[in-house]
Amino acid sequence: MEIRVLRYFLEIAKEGSMTAAAETLHVSQSALSKQMKDLEYELGKNLFRR
Repeated sequence: MEIRVLRYFLEIAKEGSMTAAAETLHVSQSALSKQMKDLEYELGKNLFRR
């Protein structure tokens, strides 16, 4: 687990949406979504309602 990925998670929670967080973080929404999916897999838990 990388600190960068945890910062991404926090930004998504703060912004309330993955799209807004991606814009704030200057990354693509698809890359951010993949990072979160990988984090969920690593933790074995769903972090977001989809």
